[in-house]
Amino acid sequence: MTAETKICQNCRTDFKVESEDFSFYEKIKVPAPTFCPKCRLQRRLAFFNLVNLYKRPCGLCKKEVISMYAPEAPYKVYCPLCWWSDKWNPLEYGRDYDVARPFFEQLNQLWHEVPLLGLAIDFPAAKNSPYNNYGGDIKNSYLTFHVGFNEDCAYGFEVLHSKSVVDCSVINSSELCYDSMNSFKNNRCIGSRDVFESMNCAFLLDSGNCQNCFASANLRGKKYYIFNKPHSKEDYFKEIKKWDLGSYKTYQEIKKQAEKHWKNFPPKPEHMEFSVRSTGSYVFRSKNCRECREVVGAEDSKHIFMCSYPPIKDCYDISSWGDDMELSYECLTSGDTYGLKFSYGCAEGVLDSEYSFSLGGGSNLFGCISLRNAEYAILNKRYSKKDFEKLRAKIIGHMDEMPYADKKGRTYRYGEFFPVELSPFAYNETVAQKFFPMTRENVLESGYQWRSKERTKYDITKKADDLPDHIKDAPAGITKEIIGCQKCGRGFKIIKMELDFLKRMNLPLPRECPFCRIDEKFDQWVKNLTLVKRTCDTCGIEFETPHTKEDSKRILCRKCWLQEVI
Repeated sequence: MTAETKICQNCRTDFKVESEDFSFYEKIKVPAPTFCPKCRLQRRLAFFNLVNLYKRPCGLCKKEVISMYAPEAPYKVYCPLCWWSDKWNPLEYGRDYDVARPFFEQLNQLWHEVPLLGLAIDFPAAKNSPYNNYGGDIKNSYLTFHVGFNEDCAYGFEVLHSKSVVDCSVINSSELCYDSMNSFKNNRCIGSRDVFESMNCAFLLDSGNCQNCFASANLRGKKYYIFNKPHSKEDYFKEIKKWDLGSYKTYQEIKKQAEKHWKNFPPKPEHMEFSVRSTGSYVFRSKNCRECREVVGAEDSKHIFMCSYPPIKDCYDISSWGDDMELSYECLTSGDTYGLKFSYGCAEGVLDSEYSFSLGGGSNLFGCISLRNAEYAILNKRYSKKDFEKLRAKIIGHMDEMPYADKKGRTYRYGEFFPVELSPFAYNETVAQKFFPMTRENVLESGYQWRSKERTKYDITKKADDLPDHIKDAPAGITKEIIGCQKCGRGFKIIKMELDFLKRMNLPLPRECPFCRIDEKFDQWVKNLTLVKRTCDTCGIEFETPHTKEDSKRILCRKCWLQEVI
């Protein structure tokens, strides 16, 4: 088919469906979408509560546990140890399909009855790292989110294949790093942004393959640089002794100086490394990927977001994860799947399944919740292959004949992701609020949920201002104190793993709670992934970049930046 312009039934703006898009939809046998790409992303992210955690009793063992579901959320929630156990059977909740009711209405009812996984972590993590969410293959880690293959890590999101990193986010294959983000293959790097393959560096920006460099930007293959000026080895170590980073006051001062210094240099205009015929932001080792953000190892895909686990091939509209994913469409937090459509939280080799949530293995599933290694099931009820295929075709026809209509009159036929009204989370609990912020009034008017933050009272035993300035003066007993966050007032503790790390690295005690520290980097990450149009100050061409005029008055396109910097 030729390209076609449609009107988004949510935001009412025009969007274009290209001829190659129609080819993809034909290949996976789905109709073209009726929501524009941005509204489709917003809809998926409204089901993605990444960092908000609560206490609530496990529906099986009855113990009070940490969960991503608020205590008043009307769902049956099991702690990870119980959910992964064989003490219950999700097939017992199966039911017949009712042609007198819309499909999504029936799915929503099932969603409220089948036990849900309280935290999206695997069984080993549930034993040794129970205070994390959306993670697997992690050990001795604490308050990390969307993570994998880590050990001894704390306070961050998108942390992968790393060891002993604290207060770091969007970091991969690194060790002994602190207060850094967009970091790859670094060792002993502190306070850095967009740095790769470097060691023993602090407060670097857009730099790579550096050693022993301090408060600089746009360095490549350098040693012993301070504020972008070269030094001898002896002079370098003599100079940096002036900045004792174990002091909180000194750390904050040099951080401000470095950030001010960074503004003297044109920022890297885009982050698109080892990728060809691709568009977006932070796209690495990818081919033929269009309008993608925070992606590694994808091919022939479009609208992929936050998928750092390759390979990903022939996929559209996937948000979070990846990991050997192929021919999948409109999915969230899913990986290791083939032919998965309109689903959420599915993994471990799920094949040819649709409209399902929290599947672990299995194939040919439609409208199923929390099944593991099942086949030919609809609404958690198993069928023969022949009966499954017959009923599936009937349901698809029924979804078109009797579509679900939400409170705003938006219709959901076969081919659309779950309506936001079905999300088990309030809109402002989810990642959608970060990328597509809405007021409480607009959220409620749209028919979504809003959750007011609890005003928890904390028995603060020490104010942040009363903490010792230098880490060497921090007593072992500091781990018993409840410290008042100087930003939000929330009480928090310094855990032993964190204290040992800070002493080892000669870094100061934090004054803000972990969630404020994570949130600061999350906001910066959102900004990094939001592109604006700028004009190159050297050659005059127009291009997209995350750097606004307020961030950097001078901007260069990729070609001019490489000529000037590299």
